[in-house]
Amino acid sequence: MTDTSIITKAQSWLNSNIDQESKTKIQQLLDASDSSELVDAFYKDLEFGTGGLRGVMGIGSNRMNVYTVGMATQGLANYLLACFPGEDIKVAITHDSRINNTLFAETTANVLTANGIKVKYFEEMRPTPMLSYAIRHYGCKSGVMITASHNPKEYNGYKAYWEDGGQIVAPHDKNIIMEVQKIKSIDDVKWDKNDALIEYIGAEMDLTYLNDIKKFSLSPKAILNQRDMCIVFSPIHGASGKMVPAALKTFGFENIHVVKEQEAPDGTFPTVVYPNPEEAEALSLSLKLAKEVNAELVLACDPDGDRYAAAIPNEKGEYELLNGNQTGSILTYYLLNQWREHGLFTGDQFMVNTIVTTELIEEICHGFNIPCYRVLTGFKNIAAIIRELEGKKQFVGGGEESYGFLVGDAVRDKDGVSACAMLAEVVAYYKEKGMTLFDVLAEIYQSYGFYKESLISVTKKGKDGAEQIQQLMHGFRTNRPEAINGTKVVKVVDVKESKVYNIADGTEEDLDLDKSNVIQFYLEDGSKISARPSGTEPKIKYYISVNESLPNRDAYRKVEASLAQKIEGLKKFFE
Repeated sequence: MTDTSIITKAQSWLNSNIDQESKTKIQQLLDASDSSELVDAFYKDLEFGTGGLRGVMGIGSNRMNVYTVGMATQGLANYLLACFPGEDIKVAITHDSRINNTLFAETTANVLTANGIKVKYFEEMRPTPMLSYAIRHYGCKSGVMITASHNPKEYNGYKAYWEDGGQIVAPHDKNIIMEVQKIKSIDDVKWDKNDALIEYIGAEMDLTYLNDIKKFSLSPKAILNQRDMCIVFSPIHGASGKMVPAALKTFGFENIHVVKEQEAPDGTFPTVVYPNPEEAEALSLSLKLAKEVNAELVLACDPDGDRYAAAIPNEKGEYELLNGNQTGSILTYYLLNQWREHGLFTGDQFMVNTIVTTELIEEICHGFNIPCYRVLTGFKNIAAIIRELEGKKQFVGGGEESYGFLVGDAVRDKDGVSACAMLAEVVAYYKEKGMTLFDVLAEIYQSYGFYKESLISVTKKGKDGAEQIQQLMHGFRTNRPEAINGTKVVKVVDVKESKVYNIADGTEEDLDLDKSNVIQFYLEDGSKISARPSGTEPKIKYYISVNESLPNRDAYRKVEASLAQKIEGLKKFFE
C-alpha cells in the first residue's frame, strides 16, 4: 500500500501550475497498479545537497526536471539577494552535453533574471573548470554548472558555486539548502525571465582561459623537442572536445588524434556503458586508435571535463591504464621537482590531498618539505583551503583519487583540461630523459614506498538502498571488526564522530576535520580501508590502499602483483 503522504505530494504537483504533459505523467503514475515508480518519484524531495542537485531525470519531487531545478534556483536567488543587498549580482551558467542540459541551464537563467539577477551565459557548452574560471574572471557572486558528471545517461545535475569559483561550502551550503527548503511549491518560483539581464560568453573566453593555464607549464623546451609526440584524446561525447585539444596545442603539442566516434557531444553516450573515464571500457575506442597511430599517451575526460584519465604503453608495448592516485602522484612529483629545479620555492607553497586519496602524495610532499593539507572528499574542500590561504600561501597543486587534479589556482575545481595538458608535458619531459611514466612511478615508489589502491562501489538504488547503506555504516561503527582478512585493525578513524581510536593502547584522539559519514580502518601491515557513502550516487564506496617497499626497478611487477593479491583479499571481506 502506498504511503498517503506520497499520494498527497503527487496530487499537489498535479494541481499546481505545471505543464499538461507532466500532469499526464503524474496521473499515469497514480493510476498504475505497480506503485514503485510513484514512490521513487515522490517519496522525498530531490535534495539540494552541499554541492547542488543530482538525480534521475523525470517527473516528480525526487527527479531532475524543470520544476526541481526552478525551485532550487529560486532558493539560490533568495540567498544571493540576502547576502548581497543592493549589489550588482552576477551568476555564470553553462552545461555539458547531457540530455535536457540546455533546458535546465535556460530554466536556471530564467529564474535568476526573473529575480533581478544578472546572468553570464556561455553560448556553447563548456567544461566545468571553465565555469569555475569564468566566475572569478567576471566577478560573479555564484555559478551553476548543469551536469551529472560521469553518472549514467539517465541522470542530470546542478552544481552550485560561490564567488571564489569553488563549489559551495559552509556556511553557504547549509544556508542555501535552508532557502531551497523554504520553497514549498512550484508556484513560489518566479519563472518570467528578463532577457535584458542575460549577457552571453563567447569563444573569447577560451583564449583567456588557455593563456592562463599555460602559465603553469614548466618545461617548454621539452615540449618543443617533443612537439610531435603522438597523443590520443577522447571527450567521451562530452564538453571537453574542443578545449583539451586546444590546451594541448597551446602548450605546444601538434600531433593530437581525437577519437572520432566520441568527438561529437551526445547525452545518450552511445559508444560506452558509462561515460566515466575511471572505467576501462569507456577507453576501449581510445586504446584502439592509440594502437593504430602508435600513441605515446592516451587521454580522456568525463562529460563535464573535470575528470581525466590516462593510459601509456608499458614495457611490453601494451597500453596500461593509470588510476587517479597514480596520475596524481606523478603530477605531484613532477611539479615539486620542477619548482625546486627552477628555484621557485619560497617557503610559502602548499599542496592538498583528500582523506580517501593515496597517502603517497603526502609522503612525496614531506620529501620536498612542502605542507600537504588533508581535507574531506570533494574538490570543494580543496578550493576552500586555497581560498583560506589566498594571499598568505601559494597553491602548487592538489587532487583526489577519483581522477581529479588541479594545477595552480586559476580554477577552483578539478580541471581535466589543464591536467591533460600538464600530464602530456610530464611525458615529454621524462621522454627527454629516456624515461617512461612507469620508470617515474618506480622512482617514486623506491623513494616513498610502493602504494597501490583499488575502489569497490556497491550500488543500492531507491529508498531501500539508501536505508541499507545507512545500516552498513551503522554496523561498522557499532560492531567494528578486530581484523580484516586476517590482519589486525590497529586504528579506526571515524570522521563522523571526529574521533581516532587507537586499538593497540585503547586511547582516543580528537580528529581535526569537519564531520563526514566516513570510517577508516588502518591495519597492522600498513593497509587502509575507507568506507564512505557516495554524495552523488546511490552507492557505498570502499577505498582500499596497500603498500610495500620497492627495492629496485626490476622488482616493480613482482611487488605490484603482491599488492594486487593483498587487495583481492581485502575486497572479498567487503564484498
